[in-house]
Formats: sequence, structure tokens, C-alpha cells
Amino acid sequence: MKQLSGLDATFLYLETPEMPMHVGALNVMELPAGFKGKYITALRAHMTSRLPVAQVLRRKLWWMPLNLANPAWVDAEPDMRQHIVEIKLPRGSGLAELEAAVSRLHPVLLDRKRPLWKFHVFEGLAPGANGLKRVAVYSQLHHAAVDGQAAVALANAIMDVTAEPRAIDVAPSKRTKVFRLEMAEMLRGVLGNQAQKVAQIVRNLPATVGTLKDAATQAVSHSSLLGGRKTPSNLTLAPRTPLNASITAGRAFAAVSVPLRELKEIGRAFDATINDMVLMLCSSALRRYYAKRRTLPRKSLIAAVPISLRAKGDTNADNQASMSFISLGTNVADPRKRLAHIVAASAAMKSTMGSLKSILPTDFPSLGIPWLIEAATALYGKAKVADRIPQVANVVISNVPGPPVPLFMAGARMLTNYPTSIVVHGMGLNITVQSYDQSLDFGLMADAQAMPDVRELADAIAIAFDDLRLLPRPGEIDPDAPVEGMVSKATRRFTGAVSGAVSGAARKMVGSAVDAAVSQVTGKTRASPPARRRRGG
Repeated sequence: MKQLSGLDATFLYLETPEMPMHVGALNVMELPAGFKGKYITALRAHMTSRLPVAQVLRRKLWWMPLNLANPAWVDAEPDMRQHIVEIKLPRGSGLAELEAAVSRLHPVLLDRKRPLWKFHVFEGLAPGANGLKRVAVYSQLHHAAVDGQAAVALANAIMDVTAEPRAIDVAPSKRTKVFRLEMAEMLRGVLGNQAQKVAQIVRNLPATVGTLKDAATQAVSHSSLLGGRKTPSNLTLAPRTPLNASITAGRAFAAVSVPLRELKEIGRAFDATINDMVLMLCSSALRRYYAKRRTLPRKSLIAAVPISLRAKGDTNADNQASMSFISLGTNVADPRKRLAHIVAASAAMKSTMGSLKSILPTDFPSLGIPWLIEAATALYGKAKVADRIPQVANVVISNVPGPPVPLFMAGARMLTNYPTSIVVHGMGLNITVQSYDQSLDFGLMADAQAMPDVRELADAIAIAFDDLRLLPRPGEIDPDAPVEGMVSKATRRFTGAVSGAVSGAARKMVGSAVDAAVSQVTGKTRASPPARRRRGG
């Protein structure tokens, strides 16, 4: 019996009609030349052939008696006609129609009696510039089954690097499939699991307490809350915005892409990581969006940033992640200073979270937890608690590394990979980013009431990228600086350098020449020093 971990099961207990807990992606697919038939037929056949290497797609939940503890996974045979469905859009549809369709479909909960996934195939898209037919696939996978990295591993299993699908060589499994659990097996498994988890917590308690103490000390020492140092602080409450309220059942989705290689080059020039640059684009876009509405908070917005706890090479289909917080510097007008703020805030977060990674729990005892979390979640939403309490973050921003090469599924080439993620009470916007091929694909999921015009924020991300392109690199001259100021500064430096190497007479000649150059550029004449009075005159 494989019982869900505490973190995996939490996503089930938190789910309500207002807070669907599935993630996924919107993929635009280009069909090969000469493709005949319907893509949905080819996709169903393809997914059936990949089930042996995609365990997460062929298991479903089995609930414990009276829902006293976390459910377990049991084997299932998915019905492809139920899990892969076709939706026809108006002929000639594009990204706007796809965004509207995802906004409409995302609030629909997955059927918990079946494996927790579903693919929607959109027909009716306009062909590409090369004349090839296009379709789109909107995927839904419950967060109880996968996190960001596990979803990438799943994509690698069901997709190919060429249009010709690879052969799957899978040895026959000797394991007996379990489609249901008997009462005795459930009780024995639950009690055994709980005892093991309690014992593990007790064993790790001394080391955990020590690590927490060290991390807290380090976090406070790097914070500007104490000592009055003007360094970016992640230890602060977030300012109140329309995003930080109880959410509704409606969603608004938008997508945008930026070139990955160019963004990396800009980041290297400023000694910033790709994560820093993603945060910078989001920060600049949010600043523009709220400044246009005259509602930009004076205090910096705070981003909740998921961090992976997954060991390198671990591709298990479960959740191994936690959450950190980073100041976005949206209150800083100068883009260079804002980027420096983000780089420093990100470094402070990493220095604190580095030591905590080893002790952050992804599993814990669950006896009675389902009732407790479900009751608390229902009360939190109905009482609109998020409207009253201070918030620790304004927006979720997640960056997931994806495949660096083009991928194919059922013979069709994937052109885009826009993530679709979760919004929760108190944070009505989730920006998830995934690298794919030569692009960074942004998926913006918002509560329809908190940010109905999320398309405008996506456009602001594209504008922020164009602004980064024009930003002077360290050591370059700022073209927006006043010409007179630049010439005067250069004049002072040049005159100072010359004055140390030439005589008084030569210095006077050089100064006169520079004065003439300045007057030509600025149209101004430097004031001459007063004439020296003759002795005795």
C-alpha cells in the first residue's frame, strides 16, 4: 500500500470549488505535413502506449475508513475517452480564444473516482505561417500527484525528441496489481505508517531544532528589520493589494513568451541568475500594471517562490517542494537599482533556505488531519479570513526548468509550453514560468475578480523585456543621461588627468581647448576666472 505523503494529501484537503488544486499546461502543437485523420485519435493511441512508463496516469485514490488518515494510491485502467476529450473552437482561432477556453475550463474539478488527470484537445486553430495545421492541448494534473519537477519528468516519459515516436521497452511487471484495499490491509498500513513517521520525527528533533535556530539567526542578521541596514528584507509583511483577498470560482488566464538565450545574456551582464531575471520581469510588469491604475503600493510587493527539495536525479511522481519569500523591489523606480535589489533579496533567501532544505517536511503523521484541514479550509474561505489578516506575500512566482530541445507528442511538434497553476485565498495571482527549447513561457493564472484583465499584465511582461534590452550594461554610458552632464563629467576627468602631468602653461592651453569643445556640444561657455589685479594698480 502506497499511502499519500502529508504534503501530497494536503492538496486534496485544500481543494474547494473556489480553489481547484490541479496544475498543467497549454501546449500549441504543429501537425506534420500530410497528417491525416484526427489528432485526438492519434493522441489516445499514443498515451495508451505510454502508460507503462507513466505510473501517475494509471492510479487513483482509495480513501481510508471515515477519512481518518491520508488516502492511498491503487492501480487503475484509465478510459482514454474520458481522460482525453476534444473541444472545437471557432475556425481561425488563436491565443486569445485559447486563453478564454483555459479560463473557462480551469475551475472545473477533476473527478476523484478516476485517475487525477485530463487532456483537452482544441481544434479550429489557424494554421501557422508555414501553412501547417495546428491544434492545442490543455492538460490537467492534480497537484496531489505531481509537483513542477515531477510534471517535467512525466512530460519526458510521454513525449519524444523526434516526430517518430520512440519504442518503449518495458519489462513485464511481476507486481500484482491492486485495484482495491481491504479493511485489514488499510488499518495495518495506516497504523504502521503513522508509527514510522512519529519515530522519524522524534529521531530528527535535536538536529531539526538546531538547524531552525541557526537559520532564524541568519535570517534576522541579513534583515533590515534590525540594525537599520538598508539591505533588501524578505522578513516583512506584504502590502495589501486587490490580489490579497478571498478568491472566487472564476479564473482569468494569459500567456506570453520571451527569448531564453537573450534573457540569459542580459542576466550575465548584471551578474544575475535566470531566476533573478524572471523575478525582474514580473516585478517590472506588476509595477507598470499598478502604477497605471495609481494603486502601486509604496512598500515592495512580496513574491512567494516555491523551492524544490528534490534530490538530483529524483523523478518520483510526488511533491517535494516548499515555499520561500522574496522582495520584488516594486517600490524602486530605477530598473538597475530594482534588479540589484532582487539579486540581493534572492541571495539572502538562498542563504537562509540552504540550511533548511534538509529538514523541511514533505511527510508527517496524518491521523485526524483530513478532518482538521478540510474543516479549516472551508471556514477560511466562507469567513473570508484572507480579507482581514495581514498577508506574507502578494503573488506566487515559480520558475521550473524545462526541456532545452523541441519535443513531439503523437507526431506533433510542441511549439509552446505555457504552465497553468493554482491561485489560493489571499494570493489571487500565480505566475509560473517554464523554459522550453529557446523560450521562457509564462503562464499567468488569476482570480477573475482580483485581476480580470490579466492579459494586460502579460503584455507588461513583454514590455519589461524590451526595457531590459535597452538597459545600459555595467560600464556602458547611459544614453538617457543629460549630454551636458556627461561632457562636464568627462571634462573634469580629462582635465584632472592632464593636470598631473603637464606644466601650468600647458594646463592652461588644454583647459582652453576643452572649454571650446564644451561650448560646441552644449551651446554654453564656461565662466572665465576673474582677472588677477596688478600689484600696485
